Amino acid sequence: MTTDPQERKPPRHFSMIRTFVLADFVTLGNGFAGASAILSAMQYLATNDVRWLWVAFGLMPLALVLDVADGRIARWRFKSSPLGADLDSLADVISFGMAPAALAFAVGMRGALDVAVLLYFVACGISRLARFNVTSAQLSDGTGKVRYFEGTPIPTSLALVGVLAVATWKGRIGVGEQLLGGVWDLGPVSLHPLALIYLVSGSAMISKTLRIPKI
Repeated sequence: MTTDPQERKPPRHFSMIRTFVLADFVTLGNGFAGASAILSAMQYLATNDVRWLWVAFGLMPLALVLDVADGRIARWRFKSSPLGADLDSLADVISFGMAPAALAFAVGMRGALDVAVLLYFVACGISRLARFNVTSAQLSDGTGKVRYFEGTPIPTSLALVGVLAVATWKGRIGVGEQLLGGVWDLGPVSLHPLALIYLVSGSAMISKTLRIPKI
């Protein structure tokens, strides 16, 4: 009895997983940490249990550690996959773009202008990563290592999360005046001044004049 060769082939998704190297699984861990932070922020909104915010805040440094570790592991093992760079960018968008924005919304930045600023911040993060992927070869030295970043790297958004953690610790979260920094009522719309740190961060990420040396 003969078996059709097609039947002996593993499912396609298993073949894709076989192309992953150790660094790729660490990168996925970064994305999982960011996604878990977003879900924790949603759970806080559903339950009003502030412990979920602290879970989210705690996951953010973990995402950063994994983001740094994946590149070091790839260099240590001299092994990377064709998916590595794109996988890293997608994980970073979740962990350092969407997650900080979701946390800002959860702690009280829910006015129309707040949301516009948060969307701008996420768009800047996506654009910054796309530009880096396109220009990294031009910015690299003879060894292939990138010499500097154009604009601030997206993981710097962790500083924003730190500000939100301080506001939570002080009990200054919530819609309106309760949120740290208060609120500006601008006719039919409102803006929490605290949201402006997201505006500054997003603008710094897409800047072409800021050059940050890569360590």
